[in-house]
Amino acid sequence: MFRILQLCKKFPYPLKDGESIAVNALSRELVALGCQVSLLAMNTSKHYFDLSKLPLDFNHYNSIYTININNDISYWGIFKSLFQKESYHISRLRSIAFEEKLKIILHRNTFDIIQLETSILSLYIPIIRKYSTAKIVLRSHNIEHEIWLRMARNSSFILKKKYFQLLSQKLKIYEYHYLKEYDFLAAITQKDLDYYKKMGYQNQSMVCPIGIRCSSKLDLRAFRKPLSLSFIGSLDWLPNQEGLLWFMNSVWKKVITKLPKVQLHIAGRNAAQFTQKLKADNIKVHGEVEDAYIFLNQYPVTIVPLLSGSGMRVKILESMALGRTVITTSLGLEGIPAQHKEQVLIADTPQAFLDCILFCKQHPNEIQTMGKAAHQFIERHFDRTIIAKQFITVLKNTLL
Repeated sequence: MFRILQLCKKFPYPLKDGESIAVNALSRELVALGCQVSLLAMNTSKHYFDLSKLPLDFNHYNSIYTININNDISYWGIFKSLFQKESYHISRLRSIAFEEKLKIILHRNTFDIIQLETSILSLYIPIIRKYSTAKIVLRSHNIEHEIWLRMARNSSFILKKKYFQLLSQKLKIYEYHYLKEYDFLAAITQKDLDYYKKMGYQNQSMVCPIGIRCSSKLDLRAFRKPLSLSFIGSLDWLPNQEGLLWFMNSVWKKVITKLPKVQLHIAGRNAAQFTQKLKADNIKVHGEVEDAYIFLNQYPVTIVPLLSGSGMRVKILESMALGRTVITTSLGLEGIPAQHKEQVLIADTPQAFLDCILFCKQHPNEIQTMGKAAHQFIERHFDRTIIAKQFITVLKNTLL
């Protein structure tokens, strides 16, 4: 079976964001299927993790290597990047120490596959090619430049719009530059894969969505209580901030006018800096919670008001797996072929969001049925063991 070195731009623990959950799910299943997987991760200042606090059950990797990276954002760095060809997002992750560690690992070990968990780490491909004969697999969680292009389109502040446009343009050039360097591309969604092919990618590829595990038993007690909503997501991620502020400003006031007793519970990492913007009636900010599943299970409805971003939303998958009723935008549902009023509720305007919330209030039995259908849908389409088996099978048929 394959010997794999996984490269990550952040250490994939704790499992409280989509990227970490996606990396952990696939790597564990690959090991269970007989692969030998090692990890080289940047341990960044923004998402630093003390490895001495790793739980005992985080033991599936053959070897774990980390390099501390200072990726703090500086205004001077942003300003300088305006006059440079390289995106600030890329330059913040250029590291001689990471490069040297990669050389040592490749010199001492033989791998069949080097798996990049983001296109941003493509800047280390020349090192991989020089010191290894391994096939390079990009597992693309999103299309980086598309996130910032959508942010630019949604921004009304002209300077921010211009900066996001410039950032998107630089990232697009960067992503295009490395298209021919991947031996295999595993895109999270069919839409992303189609986009890569439109950009000119021609090598072997597949769709490899995020896989999760579903509990066989649902906790439906929240559906028997007064209606309440939940939101969970990293509050230091700009698309989450953008979507939540849009919901607060355009939807929430209308909701509590119609439903004065309904509550919104918000959880997420780095909420402190964002809390002042979330002050409104009937809202409780929980900050970072220990267990996302316990949090989500307390409320029957999960909102995901996403206006930007790319890839696939793990929190939607998790909420559906728990039998929650998810209200999200068409963009938020990218890569998840669920249907409106069958497994989810889709709302792309403030009025549509309001109507969906009112529907939840007026039809408690129907949304409970919808939640059960969502759970079954995730079991059929996003089981992580099945996805990993498909991934390995395709790699065997195309790379060996």
